Amino acid sequence: MVGLLYFNQLKNISLQPAPILKISDTGSAVASRLAKKPQKQSRSGKTTYTMIILYNILQIILLPVLLLPMVVLILLTPKYRLRTLQRLGVGLQPETGKKEKKTIWIHATSVGEVTSALPLVSGLRQEMPEVKLVFSATSKTGAEVAEKLLQEKVDQFIPFPLDILPVINHFLRLIQPDLFILVETDFWPNIIARLKQLQIPTLLVNGRISEKSIQSYQRLSFFFRPLFASFHTLSMQTEKDRQNLITLGVAKNTIKTLGNLKLDTALYSASEKNQPISFKLPDHQYLFVAGSTHEGEEKILLQSYLQLKKEYPRLYLVIAPRDVSQGLAIQALAATMNLLANCRSQINAGGKDLFILDTIGELNSIYSHADIAFVGGSFVKKGGHNPIEPAIFSIPVLYGPHMEDFSEISDKLLQAKGSVMVQDQKGLTDNLLALLQDTQLLEKTGNAAHACIKEQQGVIRRHIGLIKEML
Repeated sequence: MVGLLYFNQLKNISLQPAPILKISDTGSAVASRLAKKPQKQSRSGKTTYTMIILYNILQIILLPVLLLPMVVLILLTPKYRLRTLQRLGVGLQPETGKKEKKTIWIHATSVGEVTSALPLVSGLRQEMPEVKLVFSATSKTGAEVAEKLLQEKVDQFIPFPLDILPVINHFLRLIQPDLFILVETDFWPNIIARLKQLQIPTLLVNGRISEKSIQSYQRLSFFFRPLFASFHTLSMQTEKDRQNLITLGVAKNTIKTLGNLKLDTALYSASEKNQPISFKLPDHQYLFVAGSTHEGEEKILLQSYLQLKKEYPRLYLVIAPRDVSQGLAIQALAATMNLLANCRSQINAGGKDLFILDTIGELNSIYSHADIAFVGGSFVKKGGHNPIEPAIFSIPVLYGPHMEDFSEISDKLLQAKGSVMVQDQKGLTDNLLALLQDTQLLEKTGNAAHACIKEQQGVIRRHIGLIKEML
């Protein structure tokens, strides 16, 4: 039964364009386009078509085997139960009557991508108020943060469909997008290929390809090359990201370098210092915030903090782990050093010595109160995290040697003297001490960080110009 359903959907796949969807088309018109017969394939179209067929055959083979354990898991796990039904399209409502507005469907994977999308969504709402904005996120936490941050800017929030052909077609019939925007990552073959076949343009924004990722993409080039070729346009953060795609064999004319969306965060959302926070911190003179830390970094930070507290007893530390489930483990680690810590997930007040921000969506607001920031994922080999977030608030930014995923912006901050790269615990302690001892250096470094980000703004304007051309 499952195989027959897939076969009926696969018969109609073609990577050649279907008739263009006009704004006056109704859901039934979209349905007729979904049922168009395949046309003659181009060479690149044949490669993509073959990949899609193989991908779906694999689904047909594996689905009957995995179906029972998946059903059991979903039924026994409340957090999966409702979410899975929603991702199958249960409860999704069609647009009634004639389609009167053009629709842009924006998709982000999880919390990081949602925050990246915030300035773009804000810009679209401001510059293109006549367009309907639909937003989806893959993860439950991503969806919750999206609804919290984008409540007044988005017309409709939907779950992201499971990449199963009948489900994809069901979503496309009901949403009827005129443009699909993917933020950073979450590449699913069926939806990208189906959008191309329906001649609904797809745009990747804030694209970045790390050295680790490019190696994986090259090993699996038979899968990723046709997938990237299905996009109308790929907007990358840096020239290095663009070159990585070209190395992979993606056509140059489909790739643009428009910059990092977060560079324009200050233009479309609150960027003033001392934003409201929903918890209390003990009285302090200096606030040091370590954001997006990974296992192994907290020990270095705590040891450095212990040394600095001897000279600066009113220095206070907030640690925001990338994995919020690590809050209790960090609290226990602090206790072994005789440091009293509270976890945000347990109480709305900082501990005597430090506060562990083990929640989602509050790091940006605490950065606005910081005097100095450390960006995690950089002492350990995780590629680092985005230094733009703290730099916007005119504070010095410190990070370790592993900033490969954000090499261009971290290098620019270093050149502008708005950040400091430290190699180890001693380097961290020495540079923190230098900033605390010299308030002029502290202010000068923070101002340089802010100026560096401000000089590169205009990313959203460039993206909106491209989006207007594509609609």
